[in-house]
Amino acid sequence: MMSRFLCYNQYMQEYGKLYVVATPIGNLEDITLRALRILREVDYVLCEDTRTTQILLNKYNIKNKTMSYHAHSSEDKEQSIINLIKAGKNLALVSDAGTPCISDPGVLLVSNLKKELGDKVVISPIPGPNALISALSASGVSAPSFTFLGFIPHKKGREKIFKEIANSDKIVAFYESTHRIIKTLESLNTHCPLRTIILAKELTKQFENFLEGKPKDLIEKLTEDKSLEKGEIVVIVKLK
Repeated sequence: MMSRFLCYNQYMQEYGKLYVVATPIGNLEDITLRALRILREVDYVLCEDTRTTQILLNKYNIKNKTMSYHAHSSEDKEQSIINLIKAGKNLALVSDAGTPCISDPGVLLVSNLKKELGDKVVISPIPGPNALISALSASGVSAPSFTFLGFIPHKKGREKIFKEIANSDKIVAFYESTHRIIKTLESLNTHCPLRTIILAKELTKQFENFLEGKPKDLIEKLTEDKSLEKGEIVVIVKLK
């Protein structure tokens, strides 16, 4: 057993590691010391948008190679990344903001890496900021359990999801963009007009804001003040 274990570890060392690194969701000071160390030490930093990640790297004087990896990356690009790990290179995967692989295309790379190399590759999470957890933590909502929906689909199955939200016996949270928040509130007003909604906007940024009220009230607020629509939003639907 011992010789087999040693052989297994020796085999693992032939491959590089993939670090899934959480980065700030807004305020660039919200990053861990470990995350900064990993970003300095790896051979490549895989970025959803290299320009966005470069702002963070520049702030902390991290001069490292970056490589783009996003929802539209080709299979050949993904395979070239896997080949780098097979060749012993260590890589850090980051998203534009927050924890990668949560409503994020990075999950495809992690999944395919596991399919190809199985337990012979080390995939290590470097925890940190997450918009969902940040929103819940400051919402005043007691949420020992909740349902997270990621981003609501633009069209297909959209209204069905809002019906399910209305009938849910749990707190429901999801992400929404500036361009669709009014449409989303209108759907919530149709299916659950009496539920209280919390909008957590621009978290950790200069114009961070929490708005709370019935869907109809929030529509009125956002219509009266267009500036309130700006930024990425976490929507929390409270229980009845």
